[in-house]
Amino acid sequence: MGSGRAVLKDRDVKDGGDAEGVWKRDEVQSPCVKLCVVHPEERLCVGCYRTIEEIAGWSRLTEAERIAIMTDLPSRAPRLRKRRGGRSGRLDH
Repeated sequence: MGSGRAVLKDRDVKDGGDAEGVWKRDEVQSPCVKLCVVHPEERLCVGCYRTIEEIAGWSRLTEAERIAIMTDLPSRAPRLRKRRGGRSGRLDH
């Protein structure tokens, strides 16, 4: 029967092997880092800094639109690094 192998994109992929390469495309990659949590106030993903709308529509965006978003992402990071207070914020200094 089958050998448990498939040749995809000119490379062997064994069962249980590295499947990430199977989905590789020649386009702007998603900035997703698989830490998908949306900040309740900023409404940005804490992993990739995209909005929910950008995440949902990523596959339909043009290459130019994706590049524009990717360029803007680093400037969004400080919005999520604000101190939220916690115990230290409640203590008198």
